[in-house]
Amino acid sequence: MTQKPILSAKNIKKELGKGAGRVLALRGVDMTLNPGELTLLMGPSGSGKTTLLSILGCILAPTKGTIKIAGQETGGLNPEDLAELRRAHIGYIFQSYNLFPTLNALENVRIALDVIGQKGYPAAQRAEEVLHDVGLGHRLKNFPSNLSGGEQQRVAVARAIASSPEIVLADEPTAALDSENGHAVMALLAKIAKEQKRSVLAVTHDPRTLGYADRVVRIEDGQIIGEERRPDGLDAPEIADLTKRRKANG
Repeated sequence: MTQKPILSAKNIKKELGKGAGRVLALRGVDMTLNPGELTLLMGPSGSGKTTLLSILGCILAPTKGTIKIAGQETGGLNPEDLAELRRAHIGYIFQSYNLFPTLNALENVRIALDVIGQKGYPAAQRAEEVLHDVGLGHRLKNFPSNLSGGEQQRVAVARAIASSPEIVLADEPTAALDSENGHAVMALLAKIAKEQKRSVLAVTHDPRTLGYADRVVRIEDGQIIGEERRPDGLDAPEIADLTKRRKANG
């Protein structure tokens, strides 16, 4: 049975700039995100992929078109209501990690829980749990300056999933990582999608990510130009085994 999309976007258009500098960054994009899938949004620089990600994440408003998240349309919502919708349903992973340098790994995750009103021991326990889930149970007290790039990105992943959002959006999650850490982060995102039945969308132009995707959507000049499903893609246990073999082989 086909699952109902957790997010649907229809005829999304976005104008940037004004007058002679006006640019139509998105030209009528349709997209759905389904639970349990890792979707890649791929395209060259300037194709509109990051703009679309920001609109799907309720960070930018579309010029035209409709977005529905968990059955609720975003059109007409004020900034406070949009922020509440985002906190309730969306986790965001940034390319540059966006960790607080004066907070350790546990505190960086806890701050995301604090934003949604989870505090005290339950929040600390949840933060520790998700850091264990991403393989950083031994790095709880480390500050970002004492973590590798791959470890910092895994802290960012833990922060994004700590509140158990149905949707996880990732902006170029492997761009700043070497091959080993890039594969490890993609394996983690695929595992989150499959085992936790979340909808994960990653913006990328990194061909290393293709083997982890359930679906690849291609965008160019602000329009979706193609979409492919990858029914023979790896499942989560296979991804975990592949990551272990890559580490073992150096």
